[in-house]
Amino acid sequence: MSDPETSARDYHVVHVTEYKYDDDVSVSYGRAHLLPRFAQGQVVVTGDVVVDPGADDQRSHIDFFGNVSTYYAVRQTHRELRVTATSDVRVDRTPPSLAELDQRTWESARDSIEDDVEACGFVLASPLIALDAALAAYATQIFASGRALGSTLAELANRIYADFEYVSGATTVKTSLAEVLERRQGVCQDFAHLAVGCLRSVGLPARYVSGYIETVPAPGRPKLQGADASHAWASTFVAGIGWIDIDPTNNQFVDSRYIVAGWGRDYSDVPPLKGVIMTNAKKSTLSVSVDVTRTG
Repeated sequence: MSDPETSARDYHVVHVTEYKYDDDVSVSYGRAHLLPRFAQGQVVVTGDVVVDPGADDQRSHIDFFGNVSTYYAVRQTHRELRVTATSDVRVDRTPPSLAELDQRTWESARDSIEDDVEACGFVLASPLIALDAALAAYATQIFASGRALGSTLAELANRIYADFEYVSGATTVKTSLAEVLERRQGVCQDFAHLAVGCLRSVGLPARYVSGYIETVPAPGRPKLQGADASHAWASTFVAGIGWIDIDPTNNQFVDSRYIVAGWGRDYSDVPPLKGVIMTNAKKSTLSVSVDVTRTG
């Protein structure tokens, strides 16, 4: 598992989503989870969503999970639509102490959540995370009886990182966990779902977290504009400590390089952008660019 970053960091985040259609769109309705939210170790300084063409109706609210959810409606005819989310965030997040976590077993952590109503809700299956036999069999290899909690969480991230290949385009938002387990390929969304499913299958509450991560170019190479991306990871609740986030895609605990946009039961609760359009267009293209720039 890679070494965590513990220093406080300031970030400027720009997330641009562009749609292009081969015929007129008369109306576009959208729902976005693009702005960072309140989270432990994270302060949102500014946040704004701009829609082009200008939205005839746009408003934001805090959803059931505490995420910033932005609705928009564009009722003027258009063939291109751009949604730009801009935010400034300060992150000061310290990863958990493995020594502290290892003072208890994962079973004792599981058995200590009964008094936390919110956490108990995250033990259940969800639309994109079915708790089936194949998932349970994979999780059992990691969650051995009597094993220390911290070491088990670290092994969960490490095992997924080692067992699965990151292949962009290998899956879609509709790909099931059973298919991911069979193919042994996926992207961060799949690996986050897998980690969440493993945790839930042994009775530990787990939520899906979406957001961004600071990326660093190879030595001597410039940071390319728009080359960053949305990211996803998993979080589990430990009584007396709180929520602990692990990133199986990068085999590490979450630290100050990570910016939380939202969380929920799975991806379906916090997709970056979804919507409905009215058009006769037969073809469309989607492009997304993300810039996570450290400012302090």
